[in-house]
Amino acid sequence: MNTIEPGGTRGGLGLFFGGIALTAISFWFFMDSVRVNSYGNGLISRGFGGFGGTGNMGVIFLPLLVGIGALFYDASKRWAWVIFGGGLVLIIVEIVSKLNFFFDLKLSHFLLMLGGFSAGIGLILRSIRPVPAEPREPDHKLPERTTP
Repeated sequence: MNTIEPGGTRGGLGLFFGGIALTAISFWFFMDSVRVNSYGNGLISRGFGGFGGTGNMGVIFLPLLVGIGALFYDASKRWAWVIFGGGLVLIIVEIVSKLNFFFDLKLSHFLLMLGGFSAGIGLILRSIRPVPAEPREPDHKLPERTTP
């Protein structure tokens, strides 16, 4: 019975799921070792002055507040929605631009993670290739050679 498995080939299902598991575990450890914190001024508050990282971030809330006020006054005005949306985008950009990403990881662990990730991808790709058929024994055997 020929079963068709990953990649339309015979065999390789175990390799495929093993590769998925190894890749997922390595990716999880990679993401788990990234630390995120926020520091200093963001992209927008950096332009509003401040000394030594103490810029006034409150000014970026003005477009949002004006937009909310305009929407409560007349929600059918397109410009009110634009100001509200722009204010929301400004706040998101400010928050994201203040984030710092860094690794809190030993080099040996990093190399093991990358090796596991690469091995998992290799297993996934190997599972797609056809498994070679096992050689069968010929129906007739050749006579053994004797040396005089």
